[in-house]
Amino acid sequence: MRSMWLPAGAGVRARSARGFRTAAGASKKGVDGQVRSFEEIPHTGRNSWVNLLRFWREDRFRHLHKHMERTFNSLGPIYREHVGTQSSVNIMLPSDISELFRSEGLHPRRMTLQPWATHRETRQHGKGVFLKNGEEWRADRLLLNKEVMMSEAVRRFIPLLDEVAQDFCHMMQTKVEREGRGERGKRSLTINPSPDLFRFALEASCHVLYGERIGLFSSSPSLESQKFIWAVERMLATTPPLLYLPHRLLLHLGAPLWTQHASAWDHIFTHAEERIQRGYQRLSHSQSRGPEGGGRYKGVLGQLMAKGQLSLELIKANITELMAGAVDTTAVPLQFALFELGRNPEVQQRVRQQVQESWAQAGGDPQKALQEAPLLKGTIRETLRLYPVGTTVQRYPVKDIVLQNYHIPAGTMVQACLYPLGRSAEVFEDPLRFDPGRWGKSREEGQRGGGTGFRSLAFGFGARQCVGRRIAENEMQLLLMHILLGFDLSVPSSEDIKTMCTLILMPETPPKITFTKL
Repeated sequence: MRSMWLPAGAGVRARSARGFRTAAGASKKGVDGQVRSFEEIPHTGRNSWVNLLRFWREDRFRHLHKHMERTFNSLGPIYREHVGTQSSVNIMLPSDISELFRSEGLHPRRMTLQPWATHRETRQHGKGVFLKNGEEWRADRLLLNKEVMMSEAVRRFIPLLDEVAQDFCHMMQTKVEREGRGERGKRSLTINPSPDLFRFALEASCHVLYGERIGLFSSSPSLESQKFIWAVERMLATTPPLLYLPHRLLLHLGAPLWTQHASAWDHIFTHAEERIQRGYQRLSHSQSRGPEGGGRYKGVLGQLMAKGQLSLELIKANITELMAGAVDTTAVPLQFALFELGRNPEVQQRVRQQVQESWAQAGGDPQKALQEAPLLKGTIRETLRLYPVGTTVQRYPVKDIVLQNYHIPAGTMVQACLYPLGRSAEVFEDPLRFDPGRWGKSREEGQRGGGTGFRSLAFGFGARQCVGRRIAENEMQLLLMHILLGFDLSVPSSEDIKTMCTLILMPETPPKITFTKL
């Protein structure tokens, strides 16, 4: 990656211009013009276990996103891969992704994270919508959508997120004033904000999901909360290798990899169980007080319990999944966003100016402030374009389809690979330039491939998109808004961040950010 610091970015821009070997509109047709067979799709090797050994030996699991990018550059816009127990067709062009999503059916399927499912089965826990398929998934998802996706739900939980975001910035103001350098009132402090961002994400998630604050911005945050963050990180790190291995055999053998994975999930469930029990007690207490106890928003958990449309077992399963997926997936993109704003001062100033105007006009209404600052949303989309938190989106088409003039049988797992997509010169003009304004309506028509359709997929698409999307989007935008209102951001080093994959894309070393009080 590169920055908008010029002329330093010019060399990288020249590299990005080479783009993708096969042109975006190209099809691979046989000499007779007929659709080619599935077996003719370019592949990375036919022996899945040899491929798995190669992945281990070359450390490809940690750099899966780079492996995908190299493979597309080598084989073209579609390829097959069979690694261990997993087989997929990989694509990256919006036209192909559009065709894939048109064939997803009424009950879209994505790859089941089988180690997670096996943990639920062995521990006799219920499964949430992330691990379900078919009509059972759809019924539960429609009920959940009402509390986490619909506009009325967003209106209820934005003030909770805003409260946590403002408290985070007050904490940072205190830290900069106490530990920073420079004259009082304009001090600067250079830190790795990663631990603070993880605490913010956990505090915000608990406030929205459980309706309670857990005090992570105090001078001595609880060891329990830190252990939860560690457990989520361990769970994410152990998931990818288990996807490609016979994990039930590892379970039977008591292999350390499986043991670490299962114990991490056990801790996540214990943490969630304790908070769900407290939420249930609060709900019971408020109900016993009659109508006067029911006016305050009690979080997603309280809403689901009060309505009683999901069983307590299903509420526990879904709340636990939401919690497990709510920390790293917002804290890590925020690290990347702060870094890109810090090394692109002109972009930062444009976003700040819009934020200052919108906040002044909103009269303290955070939702209105966000609506009037589209560059904030553009900043998040641009960050996730360059650093997609999940590197693939998978679907199993319900009918045979044709991609790049190859026949894809129904039921085949097809992966849209987001890291190569976001950095493709065939899809984005000057793809390595950090430019939140590229997502503005006035520029959509000029984008390569036409509009923004199937170019921004960090949260998935359609009925099976990320169930926590609205929480995450607003959480990240609100924090950036208050940070930009209170601080100027810069970076000690504008060198590109080296990234790695656990289950999500992360920096190998978290970037340091300089916060200067405005």
